[in-house]
Amino acid sequence: MSDHKALLIIDMLNDYLEEGAPREVPAGRWILDNIAGEIRYAREKGRPVIYLCDRHTVDDPEFEIRPPHAIAGTHGAEVIDALAPQPGDHVIPKVSYSGFYRTDLEKLLDELDIDELLICGVTTNGCVLYTAMDALQRGLHIIVPEPCVAAMTEDDHRFALRQINQVLKPIIRD
Repeated sequence: MSDHKALLIIDMLNDYLEEGAPREVPAGRWILDNIAGEIRYAREKGRPVIYLCDRHTVDDPEFEIRPPHAIAGTHGAEVIDALAPQPGDHVIPKVSYSGFYRTDLEKLLDELDIDELLICGVTTNGCVLYTAMDALQRGLHIIVPEPCVAAMTEDDHRFALRQINQVLKPIIRD
């Protein structure tokens, strides 16, 4: 039974978290235990756990500005084992920064009667920020727990948290 809240896990994929990965976010490894705790808590509460996962084609135009990563069907596009989805979880592929752009996320949230998202994952200044913004534009409440998000650099992380806190004004937990 849902209480209208869901846990959203963004891009906790091998191509972001493994050492030497093409889009490695070293700080992403530091937040694994925190996210695992949020997953356990969500499951205990009967809340949906939703994974948003980059899934690119080999000729994705994004690769003109970023190294190829998270190519559909590859190891790099899979959720890191420590946070692997379980039966009953939802996995939604995405092709851009916002988890709402050309995905079934909004439809799923409507079907589940969700009005609040706890958003975790990488990168704070990329997919986390833009998904959070699009969630607010759809009338959803958001929570962004700082210990559950990371960016490639501390400056990028801090910038995004300031944007989320000052512009989007969600609840940010320490």
